[in-house]
Amino acid sequence: MPGFKGIIQDVGGPTANMYGLVCPRWKQGACPDRLCSADCPTLEKDHSLQVELLRRLRAIPGVRRVFVGSGIRHDLVMADRSGYLEDLCRHHVSGHLKIAPEHISRTVTECMHKPPRQVLDDFRERFRAASQAAGREQYILPYLMSGHPGCTIADMVELAEYLRDNSMYTEQVQDFTPTPMTISTAMYYTGLDPFTLQPVHIPQGEEKRIQRAMLQYRDPGNYDLVREGLERIGRKDLIGEGEKCLIPSRYRGAKH
Repeated sequence: MPGFKGIIQDVGGPTANMYGLVCPRWKQGACPDRLCSADCPTLEKDHSLQVELLRRLRAIPGVRRVFVGSGIRHDLVMADRSGYLEDLCRHHVSGHLKIAPEHISRTVTECMHKPPRQVLDDFRERFRAASQAAGREQYILPYLMSGHPGCTIADMVELAEYLRDNSMYTEQVQDFTPTPMTISTAMYYTGLDPFTLQPVHIPQGEEKRIQRAMLQYRDPGNYDLVREGLERIGRKDLIGEGEKCLIPSRYRGAKH
C-alpha cells in the first residue's frame, strides 16, 4: 500500500478488548445486565481470539508494529486467563494504555455500575509486572469523570489523592453530561437511584466546576476552585507545602 510505513496505530474500537467475547444469551433477546459485567457467569471472557488476531496481524509481511490505541475494559482483562495483558504489554502498547475506571470512590462507582477500586489496583499491579517482564517502560492513561450523579466534592478529593499517591497523569477527563436512555441520566433528572429509589446527590453550578478542577488540581488555572472545594469540606490539610498537599499555600497572582 503506497505510503504505509508498517505501523498499525489501533486495532480496537469503542472497547478494544471485547472482540471475540460472546454470550450465549444474545439469542434470547435483551439481557438485564446491559453492562456485560466481568462477574457475569454467562459472558465468555477468554481473550484467546484477540491474542490470535493480534499475532496474525504481526505476522503480515510489511507490518512492523501493531498497537492497541483504543481503551480496554480492565475488569474483563482481570477475568481473562489467556495471557492477553502480557501479550499486549510485550507487543501492542505504544507507551500508554488507555482504560476507563472513571472514578475510584465506592459511592460513585456504585452509581456508575463500574468495578470497585480494588479491581483497578489489581490491574495496575498486573500491568506493571507485565510491562517490567517485557522490558518496557509503559504507563496507564485513565479516563476519569467528575460531576456524575452521586459524586460529591469529598469524592473528588478522594480521587485527587489517589492520583497523587499513585503518580497517575490525567489527560482524558470529562464532566458528566446527560445522555438519553442511560441510567445515569435518569438519576440526574430525578435525583433518585432508579433501582432503590433512594435520593442521589446531583452536583450543579459552582460545585460542578470545583469537581472538574479537582481532576486537574496541578493546573495553576484551577487553583482558586480547588482551594474553594478543599475549604468547603474542611480539608485545609491538603493546602500547603507538605508532601501530601494538593496545592500550595498560594500561587503567584492568587488572591489568598
